[in-house]
Amino acid sequence: MAIIGTLLKKGIRLRESLEQEYSAPEELQKTLLKKLLIAAAKTEMGKKYGFKQILEAFKEEGLDYYEEFTSKVPIYDYEKIYNEWWHRLKAGEKNITWPGRIRYFALSSGTSGSASKYIPITNEMVKAIRRTGVRQILTLSKYDLSAKLFSKGILMLGGSTDLDFNGTYFSGDLSGITAGRLPIWFQRFYKPGKKISRNKNWGEKLEQIVENAPKWDIGIIVGVPAWLQILMEKIIERYKLKNIHEIWPNLTIFVHGGVYFEPYKKGFEKLLERPLNYIETYLASEGFLAFQAFPNRKSMRLVLNNGIFYEFVPFNDRNFDENGEIRQDCEVLPIEKVQENVDYALLITTCAGAWRYMIGDTIRFVSKVESEIVITGRTKHFLSLCGEHLSVDNMNKAIQMMEDTRNVGIREFTVIGVPHGSLFGHHWFVGVEQEVDADVLRKDIDENLKTLNDDYAVERKHALREIKLTPLPVQLFYEWMREEGKEGGQNKFPRVLKGAKVSSWIQFLKEKKYL
Repeated sequence: MAIIGTLLKKGIRLRESLEQEYSAPEELQKTLLKKLLIAAAKTEMGKKYGFKQILEAFKEEGLDYYEEFTSKVPIYDYEKIYNEWWHRLKAGEKNITWPGRIRYFALSSGTSGSASKYIPITNEMVKAIRRTGVRQILTLSKYDLSAKLFSKGILMLGGSTDLDFNGTYFSGDLSGITAGRLPIWFQRFYKPGKKISRNKNWGEKLEQIVENAPKWDIGIIVGVPAWLQILMEKIIERYKLKNIHEIWPNLTIFVHGGVYFEPYKKGFEKLLERPLNYIETYLASEGFLAFQAFPNRKSMRLVLNNGIFYEFVPFNDRNFDENGEIRQDCEVLPIEKVQENVDYALLITTCAGAWRYMIGDTIRFVSKVESEIVITGRTKHFLSLCGEHLSVDNMNKAIQMMEDTRNVGIREFTVIGVPHGSLFGHHWFVGVEQEVDADVLRKDIDENLKTLNDDYAVERKHALREIKLTPLPVQLFYEWMREEGKEGGQNKFPRVLKGAKVSSWIQFLKEKKYL
């Protein structure tokens, strides 16, 4: 690994990285889609939708291939593709949406808190995720880092590698599936190691890591911010430390993803002696879509030549209804037709047998030339009770602005829509660890949102009549997740609660005497 560190310092790149850096995005994506169609042409799905006929259109110039693809293959969300195709994969049938039989399924609830989804994981997808991971590691050559860092341990806080097996397939967190199939050369540096990683009891796993922490020399940590912060707090408390660097002096890099990090940053950095290099990733259960390719940027580069073909649906009222459901006559764009600073819902076609699949996230291009994006929210994680069109991105930024103004740290938050007579209101629940003036925080967030979102500002004068805010101990958020069976690993607290989850959350708070 020290040798790899030396190579990194010299700027060695993978062939695939160079290919993306010097090739047009549309050409990379066209080539990739062709490969996916060829691979799946003889599957049941390929036969039904005429993949061989679609491939004929690749011989023509321009976008004929894309028009043929979109005219033949419908758009899918999870329910539709599961009911039509993926349930057959779980039954052990082969050659359905991808060649062969699917042996692994990643369990995912996204961030909606809904029942677990079964996302097929193929060998090709595991290899693609691994390749993208290596590409991200190699971008560290752009940082001012000591080569010795790459001889240190890498702590990956993920799901259990002890997957469930029902006689037909294995299922578990994607992090558990991939960690259980790490290359041999990497296993020496991987922490917490095979034994602890198999533990399915999240509380026990954290305690085992705390117990072993003094034995490890950790240079890189990987995981969801909330759970890594909880882990570091436990380690500091157990060993009576001032900060985590007293036990891991070489800790330099934090690779995170899944949630907007800024609300966690103030509390997180209180646990450090010195700042870390923060690197964001976009690793979903469906694949490794993007990663931060440059220091000091808050955007990520889409991976265009490694198993995933992208399409983009402008996230607006023309294409989505008030519940975030995509309309039948929606506008869908290939990568060459996107614009910067416009929110798009993502469709992906992958080497795991997802076809024109609505992943549920919304993104925005900050650089079309470099394919650099930021995640702005979820298609169903927004509030628009009366036309306020409040996105998760708006919420995150409003919280961050308030934190900066009031010097207060918000570890978790969620928002629900509530009735206000015949009109509407929002109720914020914020997780804090200090005494706060709820009315001051409420007014700050409200004013920030008026600045960030014109629709919100208009509706605050009309139908959106009331904004409430309830401060809560941070631990309550994690206790509720535990009761919902969503503790640990890749699970994040949803920023917007809707439907049955609202009732569950309110009932939980009433039982805890906080409402």
